[in-house]
This record gives sequence, C-alpha cells and structure tokens, in this order.
Amino acid sequence: MRRFLLLLLLLFSVTGCTGIPTGVQPVTGFEQERYLGTWYEIARLDHSFEEGLSQVTANYSMNADGSIRVINRGYDADAGEWKEAEGRAVFTGDPGVAHLKVSFFGPFYSSYVVFGLDKSDYSYAYVSGFDHDYLWFLSRTPTVSDQAMERFRSRAEAAGFDLDELIVVDQSSNRP
Repeated sequence: MRRFLLLLLLLFSVTGCTGIPTGVQPVTGFEQERYLGTWYEIARLDHSFEEGLSQVTANYSMNADGSIRVINRGYDADAGEWKEAEGRAVFTGDPGVAHLKVSFFGPFYSSYVVFGLDKSDYSYAYVSGFDHDYLWFLSRTPTVSDQAMERFRSRAEAAGFDLDELIVVDQSSNRP
C-alpha cells in the first residue's frame, strides 16, 4: 500500500506540472514549423535554473521522432562560462494548440504554454509554465521596443502574473 501511495504521489506531481495556470489560454492555430529556430529571452520571472544568466537564448529544432529538441543557453558571468541545457518537448494534445510539455530531466515534464504570439511573423512569444511562477517573453531579436515590453507586461498582468520580480535579460553581447 505504501508503494502504491508513493507511486500515486509521484504520478500526481509529474502530471500536476503539465497544467495551465488560471487566466492563461494557449494560442490556437499554432504552427510548429514557424516556431522552430532561435529565440532571445527578453524578460523572465527568475528561478534557480536560470538565476544570474544573461544572453539567454532558446533554440528549437525537430528530433527524428517528431518531438522538439530544446537547447537553452545563457552566460553565467560569476562563473565566467556558458551554461546549456538540452531538453525535449512534445504537445500535450492537438499540435495546433500551443500547450507543450518539456523535459530536461528524464521522465519529468513541465508545461510550456505559449499564450501570446505574433502570428504574422512569429517575432515574439509570451510563455508560461504550469503556474504563475514561470513566465518568459521571447523574441526573434535580442532587443524589443519599449512598446513591445509594455504590451507584454499588460498581457502578463491581465493573465494573473505578478511582475514585481520580473528580470529584463541583458542581451547586450547578442546585439547585431
């Protein structure tokens, strides 16, 4: 019985990380092929696995099995080195709905929800995790206008995110 309860708890914790936060709706009409490529992290709510990193990028490409290869990379100035993490993402359902789950650690997945996207040219994306503690503003360019940042802030606040701890990522070395 104890093993069963531990297994049940493990399954609940794994599946509990693939949900969608209240107030967030994934983009529909999502086109995976257009989303692939390099994105620059413009802003984020900080968390331990990205703490202190600048020049952060995410690169998405197709794996042979149809999943998406994820390479996150950032510079740790304190350590004087680049940090890189490789993961794998798959859709949680319909590939036209931008709700994926991503794993960097074996069988443990977490939500990746695109809730804002410039559908004309896929130039920016607003991404959340499974709750309001995870938020990213991604762009195809290392800098964005003040107006673009304000639109992101407005949309994120309307979706229930607390932006008091929002970090604007230093991309100065990635500028053209």
